[in-house]
Amino acid sequence: MDEITAGIVGIFVLLLFFLTGIELSYAMALIGFIGLGYLGTWSAASNMLVKDLFETFTSYGFTVIPLFVLMGQVASNSDIAKKLYNSAEKFVGHIPGGLAMTTVVGATLFKAMCGSTLATCATFAGIAIPEMTRLGYNKKLSTGVVASVGTLGMLIPPSVPLMIYGLITEQSIGELFLAGVIPGLLISLFFIFVIYGWVKIDPSIAPQAPRATWKARIRSSPEFLWVAVIFYLVIGGLMKGWFSPTEAGSIGTAAVLVLAYVKRSLPFRMLVKSFKESLRTACMVLLLIGGSIVFGHFLAVTGIPFIAADWVSGLALPKNLIMIIIIFIYLIGGSIIDDLAFMILATPIFYPAVLQLGFDPIWFGIMIGITLMIGVIIPPVAITVFVVKNITGEPFSVIYTGVLPFLLSLFACAALLFLFPEIALYLPHVMR
Repeated sequence: MDEITAGIVGIFVLLLFFLTGIELSYAMALIGFIGLGYLGTWSAASNMLVKDLFETFTSYGFTVIPLFVLMGQVASNSDIAKKLYNSAEKFVGHIPGGLAMTTVVGATLFKAMCGSTLATCATFAGIAIPEMTRLGYNKKLSTGVVASVGTLGMLIPPSVPLMIYGLITEQSIGELFLAGVIPGLLISLFFIFVIYGWVKIDPSIAPQAPRATWKARIRSSPEFLWVAVIFYLVIGGLMKGWFSPTEAGSIGTAAVLVLAYVKRSLPFRMLVKSFKESLRTACMVLLLIGGSIVFGHFLAVTGIPFIAADWVSGLALPKNLIMIIIIFIYLIGGSIIDDLAFMILATPIFYPAVLQLGFDPIWFGIMIGITLMIGVIIPPVAITVFVVKNITGEPFSVIYTGVLPFLLSLFACAALLFLFPEIALYLPHVMR
């Protein structure tokens, strides 16, 4: 069989492997190894496998991933999120639907230190839902908003998916982080509008909380200041060239550790837990990247990415329609397998076509980020819904009903970003 046929067979076998329950990282490495051995020599395939995996785990550039993951885990396992939530509640808690809005505001601020979707979702499921339940909030609203705000980490820096996209496509991680700021804040604003409209239609779902005094608000405001300082230190320093992405991750992690220590909010056992969770997550992500690199080398030998790029760019369709099709493929693929894993698998295939069509690679990364946000709250792989369900015990039907209005706002934001790319590209262009 020729190279192209071998590549197509490899892709189908990879999908079959996934259906058997094999981890995608192992499946990609195995199929890539077999494919390289079949098309070349087994000795060369063995050398390539070892070289790719070794370079992935020893690459200085990839150390940015465990560092930012550790930063997020430390922020999650300390009470930083709880204090942010309490501070935000004092400012907006008295508004109709205020506690749900507080959840959005608190999660948005928390994402400036934590790029983990699961950590954010689990943290606010434990903090916000009991508080909303105490005041008599409808379960659809309370669980729906928590499952939805967990997705903000896909865009708001430090975002692990944007880091991985930058490493795969060799784009500036700093520019990707900046590009995610305005769309991420826009989505947060849309979530608040959804809550406001929902409560206006049915006031009974969200009783009002007591109004806090200005003295209490001013006393709690330093919590916002610490987040702003850390965010500016990490993202601002990265864009101003003060340090590299890896150094930014180190400084951000150190800053969060110092903040947690000063506030006495991170017991030693939680620090150990943070390191364990970070190591587990980082190894999972690095294995995915390593497997994808092996599989990518196999695909490069078959020539499929370049043939696909030529075929897609040569379609007798408007380029915007072609881009919609590509995004739809990401959405469907991410609903079948893990969204992050599908991004790592699909990006090397579609990225050359995106460049040939003339789309900005930074903008494309943000579009993928919003697609991942949608993917993590739609079945069957709705990971944030599963997290909320496991923590609260609420039925899937209740959580999905609550997620639906927020899901519609995500589609609306994706459409806006598609029509007006400058929403994402403004900050990177200004900072260049």
